[in-house]
Amino acid sequence: MKIYHTPPLEPTINMHIPKLFSIPFVCIVFTLISAPLFAQPVLQCEISYAGTTHILKATIHNDPDSDANSDTGNAYINEAMDIGDRFRFKAIMLGTKEHLETIKLYAYYETRRQPVLLQEVRYVAPFALSTTPYGLTGLNYLYSPPLGRELQYGCALLEEKS
Repeated sequence: MKIYHTPPLEPTINMHIPKLFSIPFVCIVFTLISAPLFAQPVLQCEISYAGTTHILKATIHNDPDSDANSDTGNAYINEAMDIGDRFRFKAIMLGTKEHLETIKLYAYYETRRQPVLLQEVRYVAPFALSTTPYGLTGLNYLYSPPLGRELQYGCALLEEKS
């Protein structure tokens, strides 16, 4: 009878890596770590007039042909949302995905000739994500000049995954 001698196994790299570092585990960890890199701030405003609530969502506009951080950039071409043919509401976010610098809100009253600015509000960094529906602005009440029609709005800064 022949006796075969098998040499002891030499340690390899694979033997020392725990099963925690399997491909699914590494994918999950990478997703969790990189998730904040893909998050983008979103401004969500609820605007109410005459029993109707409108939702406006605004994101940072980054046009490579313009300077989105300047007051003359293409961020200002955002259209104002029509609110019941009586008011208009516009939200602008300036900065980059990594650093939001300014949020500007505009509320207009519609007249026959042209919109009239009722309110312009500017919020500057630093910003914190909102934990309540109107966490950034609180609830605001605006009134039209001739008849005192009421517009209510409130905005929150949220994080939207892309």
